[in-house]
Amino acid sequence: MPYIEFGCLPTIIGSMPHTDPQSACSDITHCLKDIPAWPQLPKRSFLENMYVQFSQGFPGVTVKENRIYVDRSQDLDKPLEKLYTAYLENDVDKYPISLDYAAGLHSFLALKNLSPQAVKGQITGPVTWGLTVTDDNHRAIIYDDVLGDAATKLLRLKASWQEKELSQISKNTIIFVDEPYMAAFGSVGVLLSKERVISLLEEVFGGINGLKGVHCCGNTDWSVLLGTSADILSFDTYNYAQSLSLYPAEVKKFLDRGGTIAWGIIPNDEDLLAKESAASLNDRLEEAMAPFTRKGIRFKQLIEQGLLTPSCGLGSMATEEAAARVLELLAELSIRIRKRYM
Repeated sequence: MPYIEFGCLPTIIGSMPHTDPQSACSDITHCLKDIPAWPQLPKRSFLENMYVQFSQGFPGVTVKENRIYVDRSQDLDKPLEKLYTAYLENDVDKYPISLDYAAGLHSFLALKNLSPQAVKGQITGPVTWGLTVTDDNHRAIIYDDVLGDAATKLLRLKASWQEKELSQISKNTIIFVDEPYMAAFGSVGVLLSKERVISLLEEVFGGINGLKGVHCCGNTDWSVLLGTSADILSFDTYNYAQSLSLYPAEVKKFLDRGGTIAWGIIPNDEDLLAKESAASLNDRLEEAMAPFTRKGIRFKQLIEQGLLTPSCGLGSMATEEAAARVLELLAELSIRIRKRYM
């Protein structure tokens, strides 16, 4: 896929607080005409929780009473064989994301009259999924050689299927791999090496033909994510601007190879949101970019190779109105920056 100079166009991380998929799609496409994304709706159903949404078809997976786990008492050999065959043949249609699990995606795909520059989707990352989904003994499946490997293969197929569907809306597709658990990388709770994390992510990225992003909404060792082949690095700039600025050499290398930074500058917290305006967020964004310019990265490059997003998903917000306000501010800030610097 050709390199895209986004020039701080806006998009979202994915989740919305709505329960009606059409209403969520309407709010998104109203504000984000250039890079709309399909909405994940965790308040609509537990099946749309980010840990469950892409689990359909996984060997032994059981979703019961708002819990997801792998039931090892089931015969896992046949479903594992089916999964590996689909993976080897790249038969993505064997592992679609169904309407029950992603009403927002199916509503989005049914929209007419969209002509965006690019279209965005998202999937839960292999580190986060593998650490969250456990077997019936409460052991994270990422630590099981067979199931951990199978999870990455499944997510790769789901990402490929999703991208194929989204490409009907725009040939320029973006898939974010969401890794909130990377905020715990290096802690006693996450026994994974840097090499293992990179290989898990690369396996999923291998199924994405268009632009591939990685999103982490906390503080992490950014050198790990910048060390992958990701085209876009998405982070919570509002709360953790300082954390990325500790890696100026890696960021410079990333940008020089054509990478994009998605600046998560609009807070997804109602109290913080009430205090902000496009002008105040503009100042905050420039403040977040300043440490990089002091390290020899051109400000214009940060703007040209930038996207604007909320700090994280909006699914946790109390009201649809608050989420709509985030989208409005996002669009307003993008216009303001593009008029001034592009």
